[in-house]
Amino acid sequence: MRTIRSVATLAARSRALHREGVVIGMVPTMGALHAGHRSLIRRARLSCDAVVVSLFVNPRQFGRGEDFSRYPKRFRSDAALCHQEGVDVLFAPSLASMYPPGFQTSVEVRTLSQRWEGHVRPRHFEGVATVLTKLLSLARPHLAFFGQKDFQQAAIVRQLVDDLNLGVHVVVSPTVREPDGLALSSRNGYLTPAQRRAAPVLYAALRTGRAAVLAGIRSAARIRRVMLDTISAQPLVRVEYLAVCDLRTLEPLNHVTDRALLLGAIRLGHTRLIDNLLVKSPQRRVRQ
Repeated sequence: MRTIRSVATLAARSRALHREGVVIGMVPTMGALHAGHRSLIRRARLSCDAVVVSLFVNPRQFGRGEDFSRYPKRFRSDAALCHQEGVDVLFAPSLASMYPPGFQTSVEVRTLSQRWEGHVRPRHFEGVATVLTKLLSLARPHLAFFGQKDFQQAAIVRQLVDDLNLGVHVVVSPTVREPDGLALSSRNGYLTPAQRRAAPVLYAALRTGRAAVLAGIRSAARIRRVMLDTISAQPLVRVEYLAVCDLRTLEPLNHVTDRALLLGAIRLGHTRLIDNLLVKSPQRRVRQ
């Protein structure tokens, strides 16, 4: 495994791989790797000749008062995981390398960024879109791998890739979960023991909502009420949003169809957790 710190070196390595006809897969991350990231790397390894993993905690996607300063940074263990999984290139740039003095550009995917996470975290997706545009332009992967837990982010990346003709196929893999259903996240480590016990209620609420749809309920308002009732049983949890939206546009629905997505965000203390569930087909669950 080759570790690269320089954007110029990554771009040169990508050009060399393209000349050799190598199919490149990329897994962009902010580090603090867990089994969910491992599953993305393994899928990339099966699909591609060379795998590039980026480790970069992007300050532009954190808002004021968010957890940028305490976001876990574990380069040695992250690098060890990447080595174990056969990653070819580990890209771990400095902040100055990614955003040198005089950097002025930002990228915004307007409509898809306005609701849900974009409403709660203003300019978050502008930071995401900017850093991913840069990473994808440097690495020039044929495929880029993302987890379904960040469904809205994946939808924005697809739109970005299409609009800017980046020539990248975006692959979205099922959410990896703990045995009790909690979606794996680098932020789960912030939870106290009591909060950790309460955290799976978000997934339970989404499953309850999906069960109601499959039982024939088509009113989005009723589905939201069912989900809220489930979460209300946990006094430690504060709901930021619970929504029933269109799978493609992410616009809220009044009448639930097979193309619906259930999604939500909660807070336990200072920790935010997000999750989602497709209505049409069961979400694969991977036990840890």
